[in-house]
Amino acid sequence: MKSLLFAVCATAGLAGAFSSAQVLTNGQPDTGDPNEGHKIVQENTPEETARLAWWSDARFGMFIHWGLYSQWGCHYPDTNGTLVSGGSEHMMLHLQIPLKEYAKITDAFDPTNFNADEWVAIAKNAGMKYVVITSKHHDGFAMYDSACSDYNIVKRTPWHRDPVAELDAACRKQGLKFGVYYSLGRDWEDPDCPTKDGYRSNTWDYPDEKSKVFAKYFERKVKPQVTELLTKYHPAILWFDTPEEISADESKELLALIRKLQPNCIVNSRVGHNLGDYVVSEQKIPGTADVKPWETCMTLNGHWGYFLGDEKWKSPEVVIHNLVDIISKGGNYLLNVGPTGEGIIPQGAVTDLNAIGVWMKTNGGSIYGTSANPFKQQPGWGRITQKDGTLYLHIFDWPAGGKLVINNEQIKAAAGYFLADPNLHVTVRTSSDGVATIQLPARPLDAIDTVVALPWRNND
Repeated sequence: MKSLLFAVCATAGLAGAFSSAQVLTNGQPDTGDPNEGHKIVQENTPEETARLAWWSDARFGMFIHWGLYSQWGCHYPDTNGTLVSGGSEHMMLHLQIPLKEYAKITDAFDPTNFNADEWVAIAKNAGMKYVVITSKHHDGFAMYDSACSDYNIVKRTPWHRDPVAELDAACRKQGLKFGVYYSLGRDWEDPDCPTKDGYRSNTWDYPDEKSKVFAKYFERKVKPQVTELLTKYHPAILWFDTPEEISADESKELLALIRKLQPNCIVNSRVGHNLGDYVVSEQKIPGTADVKPWETCMTLNGHWGYFLGDEKWKSPEVVIHNLVDIISKGGNYLLNVGPTGEGIIPQGAVTDLNAIGVWMKTNGGSIYGTSANPFKQQPGWGRITQKDGTLYLHIFDWPAGGKLVINNEQIKAAAGYFLADPNLHVTVRTSSDGVATIQLPARPLDAIDTVVALPWRNND
């Protein structure tokens, strides 16, 4: 097969934590976001703020990448039946698999172990408040019953079920908000979907990049499918990816369509051209909270889609520290899992999420509905969030002798308490020059993050 003569590209979107300038764990440096530049520079209107209210309170959500690429864990069989790595969920591009061959995966895709209630319960148990599922990724295959394209999971697989509909129903039943991801500017099934410099286009099936007309794809597939998603499932979030060659007028038209059909649906900035309700930071956490509202989306292991053999799960400590770091800067955390072709969320992910849920059950009050650290600098011992006149001190590194020092004259409280044990109080002594010393026990109550609730007075 021609496609297997090509070298597999490096995995896109490497997961991992970054240096202390960006997040609190070591790992990969900040190499930039391929969608960087889609920034919302204007302040949100009162209408936009109201639309985002539930999302700003939720703070923590589950991202799910699931598609045909999941069948063999982002691997593809060669002519001998040996599975060859496709690098990531972009394997159709990386291996340049012809569309007719790639589409044959539908014959094998039969996720009989899929259970929408179980998936949503895993998210809810982890303390997540919303779920976003890939309704169509770059391969162009719709993971829902699309009337405008027969290239979909209901019509082309032996399973004949609509997981988007089932997840929507499960979220409504369990009280979580539901959203859908939609690949906007990349679609390897469509002949009229160019990308910048042809870098992420299907040039092996459709080699004449110059003849591709995005407007045809936009009218034929994007608008009809977005209309379907909005009117069939009424998602709370439309999470676009890769705007690529969409024009400013088309981005405006698409956003107007969404506002007409579902006025309260939240749209991310990847609708293109500085539009949308919030900014996305992929696989990294900004060093400062200079743009609001915003969200970090990040993988739980090294890949977005299920990748055979990838068991390098972030520890609960890393995830919780990332979550708190993000919230302390005013953002949301959308944490990704990649279910298998059988419809199972890998056990390594479930184990992590269960442990995170234990921490969230005790400390969720310092996450939900909170806002960013009100002080100019982040403390070296951890992070700070705030809500309703209470500071939440997230102590990652327990201070020697149990003495925590905050050099800020706004700390006026005489006492605080632990979220892990509200009956256990701490004393606060503030000197004349504004240095607050908090006396803590000799050892932390939680090895990952002990949270102290401290009433305070904001002089602003």
